[in-house]
Amino acid sequence: MRKKITIIGAGNVGASTAQLIAKEGLADVVLYDIAEGMPQGKALDIAEACPLWGSSVSVKGTNKYSDTKDSDIVVITAGFPRKPHMSRDDLLHANADVVKAASEAIAKTSPNAIIIVVTNPMDAMAQLVWKTTEFSCRRVMGMGAVLDAARFRTFLAWELNVSPEDIEAMLLGGHGDQMVPLPRFTTVKGVPVTEIMKKNRIDLLIQRTRSGGAEIVHLLKTGSAYYAPAAATYQMIRSILLDEKRLLPCAAYLNGEYGVKDLYVGVPVILGKEGVEKVFEIKLSKEEKAQFRESCSAVRKLVKKLAI
Repeated sequence: MRKKITIIGAGNVGASTAQLIAKEGLADVVLYDIAEGMPQGKALDIAEACPLWGSSVSVKGTNKYSDTKDSDIVVITAGFPRKPHMSRDDLLHANADVVKAASEAIAKTSPNAIIIVVTNPMDAMAQLVWKTTEFSCRRVMGMGAVLDAARFRTFLAWELNVSPEDIEAMLLGGHGDQMVPLPRFTTVKGVPVTEIMKKNRIDLLIQRTRSGGAEIVHLLKTGSAYYAPAAATYQMIRSILLDEKRLLPCAAYLNGEYGVKDLYVGVPVILGKEGVEKVFEIKLSKEEKAQFRESCSAVRKLVKKLAI
């Protein structure tokens, strides 16, 4: 029997994620949204492409949570996208209402699901989902750091004129402006970038990575990124569903790791069939520790605003 994945939110990120899952034949997909007709139309379009992809999975669009029952993985993308001059934090309260309602429904219809949170501000939303569902923290995580790492890899590949496949990037901290890239743990075929690039160039690429989402929002003017966020989400789904045990930077619950308690923030984790199966602790330098603490502090402030 095939696994079942529900995508909450049939916007650009949600629909693109559903497309990737269906194209690879990874699992049956349910695309949920409150807008009547939209998830049904997008699901039908994806389903009609499946014969061309050689995929036999089911793709269904719905406005009813009952259709999402007993999902193995639920991805929450629902919420309001960023507009120019908006930060992820500006979305906090508007998206919190949407995410909380979705979390309550998921807890009832799919009590054994693993949840991946994409909605911004992602770290705080992951904490909200965990508190609302009362699921094990291992079964709730946020996507952001996988996307940030991919952006960093892209910019490094362009700078060095190498394949991005040969670059492994590591980041910590909150998604977006508060991220903490770790150049000495970022390598090209095992060689740290700190040994082949000057610090000022690395710093410029780090800054571009931090503002990577805003750069796309500025260019699009009427929307935000969705292809790369969907691909990052798909990588996480695949690692969980196929029990790949990938080491990926994700927003995970910390209970003393890195000296942080009761907070969702980006750290390297092992993703497998149980969800977050292990948090990897990296020995940080004094400067890296300070940056990570600052990032955690920014995330914690958002969580406090939610009063959860």
